[in-house]
Amino acid sequence: MTEPPAVSAVAALGEPTRRRLYDYVARQAAPVGRDEVAAATGVPRPTVAFHLDKLVGECLLEVTYERRTGRSGPGAGRPAKLYRRSSRQVTVSLPDRHYDLAAHLLASALETADESGRAPKSVLAEQAGALGHQLGEAALRTARGAEAVRCVLEEYGFEPRAEDGDVVLGNCPFHRLAQSHAELVCGMTLSLLEGVLDGIGARGVRAALAPAPGHCCVRLERSGNA
Repeated sequence: MTEPPAVSAVAALGEPTRRRLYDYVARQAAPVGRDEVAAATGVPRPTVAFHLDKLVGECLLEVTYERRTGRSGPGAGRPAKLYRRSSRQVTVSLPDRHYDLAAHLLASALETADESGRAPKSVLAEQAGALGHQLGEAALRTARGAEAVRCVLEEYGFEPRAEDGDVVLGNCPFHRLAQSHAELVCGMTLSLLEGVLDGIGARGVRAALAPAPGHCCVRLERSGNA
């Protein structure tokens, strides 16, 4: 089952009764049935059923079936439909942020540097470039050239915009980190986007550091015939 967009899941929890039912189910140590939820919250059972199934549709809850009588075989009755919190994690950020990606790269680089004795910055640049290359290659499955570059930039929240023949990035997915650790994070971003261009095989364009207020520190510039 494909997960609905994160914003859809957040919107589903905006309904007060639904949020109360979700909170109740999430706090329970074991899966619970509709009757239990209705008795504990004072919400009518048909309303409970509607909201719980809506939360299942958003992948916020998951369903399991269990015979609670302890009996099995003919005459044991149908298994009860039970609900529990799913493993889905939902994060919505406006503008788009990808601190999980930065955390992955930074932690991986630190581990590798510790094991190899190499400089962490050097390892970070190498691993960011390798990941960018993978993202670029993956984009080629559905697009080519400039469109593939745009798809990666949009997916990771860079907000690409054409400006004087170049591409400026209107948003930094690692904004808060870049504010306090500019040299480290901007270098990582540069290596990441260089890897993306390399993975796509983009010609006539290069990633360059070009810090500017309200923009990502990296800019995609024409180099020769774009």
